[in-house]
Amino acid sequence: MSLLFINNNGNLLPNTAPTIDPGNRAHLYGDGVFETIRIVNGRPINVENHIARLIEGAKVLRIRVPSYYNAAFFQERIEELISKSKIDKGGKCRLSIDRATGGTYLPTSNESNFYIEVEPYSSNFFELNAKGLEVDIYSDIKLQKNFLSNYKTKSCLHYVMAAIAAKESGLDDLFLSNDKGNILETSSSNIFVVSNGVLYTPGLEEGCLAGTMRMQVINLALANGIKVYECSILPQNLLAADEVFITNAIKGINWIGGYRTKTFSNAIARKLIIALNESWRKTVEV
Repeated sequence: MSLLFINNNGNLLPNTAPTIDPGNRAHLYGDGVFETIRIVNGRPINVENHIARLIEGAKVLRIRVPSYYNAAFFQERIEELISKSKIDKGGKCRLSIDRATGGTYLPTSNESNFYIEVEPYSSNFFELNAKGLEVDIYSDIKLQKNFLSNYKTKSCLHYVMAAIAAKESGLDDLFLSNDKGNILETSSSNIFVVSNGVLYTPGLEEGCLAGTMRMQVINLALANGIKVYECSILPQNLLAADEVFITNAIKGINWIGGYRTKTFSNAIARKLIIALNESWRKTVEV
């Protein structure tokens, strides 16, 4: 595998040694936001939507971002890393904006730093999982809606603990719910429920992540004549569903095969992942 590189606030460094600065507030306090961006044919995709959410999230955290932090600025730096790291097929990028070093819980500055890393990914285009995922509901931590809920902040322990619990239970993932019992997402993905050919997904006002892939799947479904409703999802809705699938920026669409005693099909998921690949194919053709 080729030597991989990172960009620490404008400095390109090989990832063979520690590359974050002492006092990094994301490391010390989770004080930052991030995006994970899929690379197809050696090119980052959906960059504008990722950067829009990243900048909006940073502003919500009261982190000052320069006016030149925009999609063109970050795309140029991501592509530079991809080229230098010799990634010409599938890959993924993680892009962070963190508050500048200094202070404890009260920062000494609200200025920003950025950090970009890239790595190869096992597949080039999006691929639907051959075997359906087995999932259940995580009950140890309930999600609490607040003004940070829709953004990818670096305070992610509830997702980490859910992912660990899934593995310990021999499952592929776990649904996370709020204190009302409404299912919002999984440890790494947004959720869609299919009943009678109609898609249902939790609304952003409920406190789920405003996923970039979630929005793209909604738009693709509407473009293909599939109705979509944003509404509350309860456990009994899963038991009545024809399909359940989850979405994120890296894996695209993964279908769920079983929830407790219920099994699901994947016809809509298969249709949408074909549309998803077609939507990016022309953009990344060499």
